[in-house]
Amino acid sequence: MSLHLSQLRKWILESPPIEWSINQLREMLIGALRQGPIPQHIAFVMDGNRRFARSHKIETVEGHNLGFEALARILEICYKSGVKVVTVYAFSIENFKRSKYEVDALMDMAKIKLSQLSQHGQLLERYGACIRVLGQRDLVKPDVLKAVDKAVEMTKNNGDCVLNICFPYTSRDEITGAIKKTVDEYSKPLSAQARPFSQTRITQKIRSKNLDASPLRADSPTPSSNSDVDDSFSSTTTLHTDSPNGGGEASIYPDPETITTDTIESHLLTAGDPPLDLLVRTSGVKRLSDFMLWQCHEDTELVFLDCLWPEFDLWNFLPVLVEWQWKQKHLEDKEPANSVKNLKTKLT
Repeated sequence: MSLHLSQLRKWILESPPIEWSINQLREMLIGALRQGPIPQHIAFVMDGNRRFARSHKIETVEGHNLGFEALARILEICYKSGVKVVTVYAFSIENFKRSKYEVDALMDMAKIKLSQLSQHGQLLERYGACIRVLGQRDLVKPDVLKAVDKAVEMTKNNGDCVLNICFPYTSRDEITGAIKKTVDEYSKPLSAQARPFSQTRITQKIRSKNLDASPLRADSPTPSSNSDVDDSFSSTTTLHTDSPNGGGEASIYPDPETITTDTIESHLLTAGDPPLDLLVRTSGVKRLSDFMLWQCHEDTELVFLDCLWPEFDLWNFLPVLVEWQWKQKHLEDKEPANSVKNLKTKLT
């Protein structure tokens, strides 16, 4: 479809009678969606802006601009439907490999669009959503970073909904950062208030002082031979007699054995968000492109659509939500049946 036909179609759809009819139909469909289960966390890979621009013979930057308009449409649908968290892949760290002209244009557009999103009385305030920008702040230019911080500050008290803008971001970078934070946390000694009272700790401390005071005899017991080890600490890092506290106070460190997936998850950029229910990528490409790799769990629904992101609207999104609801309903119907079957198996 040529750009002229696209503009004609847009003009027709925006005529008052047609626009009113479409809005009424949209509200009815969204109201119907709210009667069923709604995904609480949806992620979008907004792919296809450049291809849309090439196919319509317009500037690449204009394609990205139309992509932002598509994002505004989808956010309204999500928040009206009852979605709590929307996460979008706005700019990958790998995108810095593109031409300087395109990167600079995207950064300038980010400043403008973030300002528009965070303005009072606009979309996010209407639906009580705050902006969070997730990614490598060190890679962002100071003027863009200033716009980022302003948008976050202006929307921080909006409500319970969230718009996560991944900019600039890759999932491997996020996971690496979470691991570094976990290592840092477990490398710090526990404070006196956090240290549990332990008989073993007192015994180890006395033995340590005795060992410092007298030479070790061949028949004397050693701390390593003692089977009475407190499992709440790491046996290799619990006792530090050479601590800067004069050598008398042992440093107690968290036990690395207590690190779980929840520990890592608490240090991710999306910590505190609901589990990812649905991930949608447009443009027909069927890969994640280093996005939300940790957050995609066994129940996350992955959907790859052929339409380009600037074309994405309610009519593309509605079948995705309806199918997700149908699968959720199917799973809920299967669970009671499986429970009854398992109970019968146990009884027999």
